[in-house]
Amino acid sequence: MNRFYLPILTFALLTVVLAVGIRHSPDKGIIVSPLLNKPAPQFALPNLADPAQVVDSRAFKGRWYLLNVWGTWCVECRAEHAMLLKVRASGRVALIGLDWKDNDADAQAWLAQLGNPYEIVAVDRTGRAAIDWGVYGAPETFLVNPAGLVIYKHVGALDEATWSGEILPRLPAAAGPG
Repeated sequence: MNRFYLPILTFALLTVVLAVGIRHSPDKGIIVSPLLNKPAPQFALPNLADPAQVVDSRAFKGRWYLLNVWGTWCVECRAEHAMLLKVRASGRVALIGLDWKDNDADAQAWLAQLGNPYEIVAVDRTGRAAIDWGVYGAPETFLVNPAGLVIYKHVGALDEATWSGEILPRLPAAAGPG
């Protein structure tokens, strides 16, 4: 019988050590993006407002912008929408939408009903652009500087605490939408 106690005791001790380590980890709940301080992925996608036009990400270089990945099928995207409208109203930074794996008509109706916080919306029907950005799930928001480098990534609904505590401090005082 004693030969069974040692493996069980070792396993229990290891479980406790790992649980304590995870509980006290300063990085728990943080998904670090491999894009941080690297060039933002480029894309050329249809414009939601006019699919005959192309939204080319190279046009954003030289200014600060937030790229917000969203979809009408995303519950959290609806939860963050009012905050996105506040971000737009603040005039502090351009807000670019990336409508991910969505139906164009649904997306247009959504923006007509809830208000359009975006300067422009690119349509990523296949999800390829979102993959290039390292998106795990909507909503996700990326802050890109004028040099075209991703300097911050937020996973989940954008809220007042994230806007004022994480994004605004990274923007220069004179930053504006364009």
